[in-house]
Amino acid sequence: MQKLFFLFCTLFTISLLFSQTKLYSQEKEDSFKEIDTILNDTILLQEVHIYKEKLDPEAKKQFLLLQNRVYVTYPFAKTAGERLTMMNINLEKLKTNKEKKRYFKIIEDFMENEFKAKLKKLSRKQGQILVKLIYRQTGSSTYDLIKDYKSGWKAFWSNNTAKLFDIDLKRKYEPFQENEDYLIETILTRAFDNHRLIEQKSANPVDIVQLNDFWQNKVIEISKRK
Repeated sequence: MQKLFFLFCTLFTISLLFSQTKLYSQEKEDSFKEIDTILNDTILLQEVHIYKEKLDPEAKKQFLLLQNRVYVTYPFAKTAGERLTMMNINLEKLKTNKEKKRYFKIIEDFMENEFKAKLKKLSRKQGQILVKLIYRQTGSSTYDLIKDYKSGWKAFWSNNTAKLFDIDLKRKYEPFQENEDYLIETILTRAFDNHRLIEQKSANPVDIVQLNDFWQNKVIEISKRK
């Protein structure tokens, strides 16, 4: 059977999905189990069906899983964006390689102390979302950040490489090309509006209205082919 996109057909569907999330308190989110990793990653997001008239229970579960991953990982990506901005500003003030090396060491120690234990707790799926969100916030892939800022950024990931095995560090964030990225953007937009997450401007801002229109037109195109 041909795989269908995991789409929101209307704003009504989006609103309904988000209204369901009120059942998840902060305490539940903190203790949320990554079911997909327990099931050996057999649940594929792109195979889920969502219809305008009625939400498929499995589709809703997949959406809530994705939403939880975004909630967990966005603060890390936000910090990555803040660190990158700070690094670029401070590096412009440093004149010698010795000064830059000392500064990189400070960044490395900060990331080790602040995030080492937390990053180790991420599931593989959460790690995949984090890579996308880091690209969203910085405009660079995690791979490029490690390559360009070897000292600090390598430390950010080195102790978690095994845990985050099978993650493409070159992965970009493309909400107009990847349906999962579109869903992530809608989750973030609503979370910012509801003050569930603190917004940090992305490196390449997206017009959410234009994005919604694009994917709704995609639904129409797919329906016509059936």
